[in-house]
Amino acid sequence: MPADLPVLPGLLGLALRPLPLFPLNRVLAALTRRMVAEHPVILRRLGDHADRRFLIDVTDLPHVFLLHPASAGLTARRRHDLPPHDVRLTGTLAAFLAMMHGAEDGDALFFSRDLAVEGDTSAVLALRNAMDDAELDLSEELAALAGPFGAPVRRVVARAERISGLALHRMDGTEDLA
Repeated sequence: MPADLPVLPGLLGLALRPLPLFPLNRVLAALTRRMVAEHPVILRRLGDHADRRFLIDVTDLPHVFLLHPASAGLTARRRHDLPPHDVRLTGTLAAFLAMMHGAEDGDALFFSRDLAVEGDTSAVLALRNAMDDAELDLSEELAALAGPFGAPVRRVVARAERISGLALHRMDGTEDLA
């Protein structure tokens, strides 16, 4: 069973609601293209599921995210504007990040209902396995995307991780955020 996951303050979600999606989507597009290019194992491991559209419903954020691995696409949408999708994953930001970074076992997050799936569960399993194999690290991906500003980005992300308790970097099994 997963440890108690941190809770994102509700005010943060409210503060993000009025922000325009265009700049967020530009960053998400660049980040996703980089991750797919740097970690080709993701698409190989997804196989036929790479063409699925994954709706990622982060319940404590004002947006949903549509991931289409085959086109390296990730876009944010307003909650009232749900795009067509094959699979819907629902959970908190903390649960998604903990699974992505290996801080919590993905199966345990699903069994504890911290994450829920609607639709093609085999596609979700393939996505989770692909992410595990790629050993994604959001802090390193953001730092690489920032180019010469990578070191300051790493420091900001590390500070945000300490303050929030969110898993913002890959865990090696010996770390604990608490």
